[in-house]
Amino acid sequence: MSLEEYLDPLTFLRRMVGKTASQGYLEDYQTWWEGEGKLISTAVDRAGTPWLRMFDRFGQRVDEILFPPEYWKMLRKGYQAGVIWRVFEENSLVPHYLLGYLTAFYDAGLYCPYTVSLSTAVPLAKYGTEPLKRHFLPRLLAKDETVWQGATWMTEIGGGSDLGTAVETVAVPGDDRWYLSGDKYFASNAGAELAVVAARFQGGAANIRGLGLFLLPRYRSDGTLNYTIRRIKDKIGTRSVPTGEVELRQSEAYLLGEADWGIYLILETLNLSRVANSIGSVALAQRALAEAITFARRRQAFGKAILEHPLLRHQVEQRLDDLEVAFALAWEAVRLLEQVWQENPRYSSRYHLFRLVAHLAKYWTAELAVQMAKWCMEVHGGLGTLAEYGAERWLREAMILPIWEGTPHRQILDGLEAMERKGAHQLLLDHLAPFAHPQKLEEFAARLEEHLSLPKEEQEALAEPLFRDLAIFTAQTLRHRGFLNV
Repeated sequence: MSLEEYLDPLTFLRRMVGKTASQGYLEDYQTWWEGEGKLISTAVDRAGTPWLRMFDRFGQRVDEILFPPEYWKMLRKGYQAGVIWRVFEENSLVPHYLLGYLTAFYDAGLYCPYTVSLSTAVPLAKYGTEPLKRHFLPRLLAKDETVWQGATWMTEIGGGSDLGTAVETVAVPGDDRWYLSGDKYFASNAGAELAVVAARFQGGAANIRGLGLFLLPRYRSDGTLNYTIRRIKDKIGTRSVPTGEVELRQSEAYLLGEADWGIYLILETLNLSRVANSIGSVALAQRALAEAITFARRRQAFGKAILEHPLLRHQVEQRLDDLEVAFALAWEAVRLLEQVWQENPRYSSRYHLFRLVAHLAKYWTAELAVQMAKWCMEVHGGLGTLAEYGAERWLREAMILPIWEGTPHRQILDGLEAMERKGAHQLLLDHLAPFAHPQKLEEFAARLEEHLSLPKEEQEALAEPLFRDLAIFTAQTLRHRGFLNV
């Protein structure tokens, strides 16, 4: 790959996944971003946290989030391009993740509304009743400006990792629906027309087995607000997705799936988003790398462009390799998810292989995005700290990626659980065997078994070096496989 090919997201996608990314709609989407979207995205970021207009002039509660009109044009562009509807027309998640990659290259925050909308549409399509699907699903799949958005609200003030303890929202049964009461503390895409919400059945177990996944509309059947927004949070970055505190007070909702499937459905939605987080992380890393290269070509020091200095040139070459390796890992999560996303509980062994790869990818690619964005600032020197030149934005955006959809600690612990309970490490090693060096594969197998034989506390305490090395080993092995067509 020439240096030029790393500056353009679609060219890079086509290099990495071949004909899978050779779609006209992707080219049209990128052309729009280059012509209009970049300027809108910059303006939205500089405007800061959007306003919340809680009441209209007659004192009625409206909870309207106030973005400039151009924001809504930018947001709807992805929906119209097919970031959700193509999934269902083509019966494939791949269009979502390809469009998501392009979106995140230009605006990492904007990929969040698309991600949580997908994570609303998929469980609705899989687990909703026929009347629910007929009423709500077409609205999420609209191809024009009438399209509805989705959201996934799990986290409460107690945190998001320990859902079994932290979820205090209570679901009370009614005649043909449920009524939810509680507060969601980090509600991304606040203002969405639909949300999937974790809640505890009234009188249910005080652990993950007491949870259900519910579909919650923005408006009640009588037309009034079904949830209210307490405030919009002032985040370090990703200002193109409104994150708020949401209040549920006897809010109308509909149970998705079987009552005892709740935690499985919650984790399905999270896994869809974790893969998106991985794809978005690599895209942001490419953007930071591209910005650094572009600047380094023109910045002069000691009589030549700083890109021509051996140390920086070597750093660039290392990061080009890092980008390809990280993409290989993230895209493998897409490939495996494509094979299992329509499975229901209880899942196949292939699903547990996917789970482990998704945890590895989310853990590793988010950290890469942070380090790449930090390095981009360093290449810019003092200019990189100034908001007017944009390099600092990529670090602000990147810092959120390790937190979204589960911290690095959560990925490590969930990955360990998949290895211990489902033998996912052996599934992974078998999956890598055709491409891995036999001796290295054998050494890693022995290391994994030795670690899993440790006492529980020691196993957890010493897990991160093992998990990090497993992510790198997996990514490097997959990168050498060649084209990553689905």
